[in-house]
Amino acid sequence: MDNPDKKHYQDIEALAREAGEIMLSAQLSRGDIDAKEGHANLVTRYDSMVQERLRGGLAKILPGSGFYGEEGAHSAFPDDEYTFIVDPIDGTSNFIHDFALSAIAIALVKRDLSLPTGHGCIYGLVYNPFTDELFSAMRGEGASLNGRPIHVSGAPLSESLVMFGTAPYYEGCSALAFDRAAKLLPQCVDVRRLGSAELDLCYVACGRAGMYFEPLIQPWDLAAGSIIVEEAGGYVTRWDGSPVDLTAAGSCLARSHSIHIDTL
Repeated sequence: MDNPDKKHYQDIEALAREAGEIMLSAQLSRGDIDAKEGHANLVTRYDSMVQERLRGGLAKILPGSGFYGEEGAHSAFPDDEYTFIVDPIDGTSNFIHDFALSAIAIALVKRDLSLPTGHGCIYGLVYNPFTDELFSAMRGEGASLNGRPIHVSGAPLSESLVMFGTAPYYEGCSALAFDRAAKLLPQCVDVRRLGSAELDLCYVACGRAGMYFEPLIQPWDLAAGSIIVEEAGGYVTRWDGSPVDLTAAGSCLARSHSIHIDTL
């Protein structure tokens, strides 16, 4: 198969905007919403619609690539050279409640056995159709918002907002997250919980916040946003400072270069 290039990425951006129209045109009713395992872990028929639109479109853009999406069967990570990791609607609860903080997230990862986790992200896109903000990054090419370069903030923690997620679907995680947030609150300007991990990461990337953390999230919640943070000059690790594994669930700590917190 061909190696992906800028033309492929332009096509992926166009596809994301098309899929965003599905979200913008949604007319939700109770019959459109189902519950998955875990507290308030909701899914709508629009999550599935967006994912299938992306699955079909991405297969045409990069034939032979693998696909790893949130909705449906995803027990085993594909063994393809290139794999798309997709969250069709990151922030489904926000989407259901018309909160306008939901995003389509697409990451392209390449199998690389020289890396500790065996895979590396080479491209990421996070698109919020409600604000028409499209964050993207290519490995080694920097990060952008609607085509304009972005960078993490240079402010210290004392002058920064801190974003966090509570992993409400997983027992015990919320208490851990709120405990860490309470300890950080006196050290920063304030804390925020927006309900979309991918947007939290992008807000660190563009300097709106200096830090984001969550005790347990899935690969599709962070794959795209992680490369955007890194290409914007920040860092993304597990809470203990170890590399993020794009094939498995785990904690996430993202920060700008000016905030020196390596563990939580």
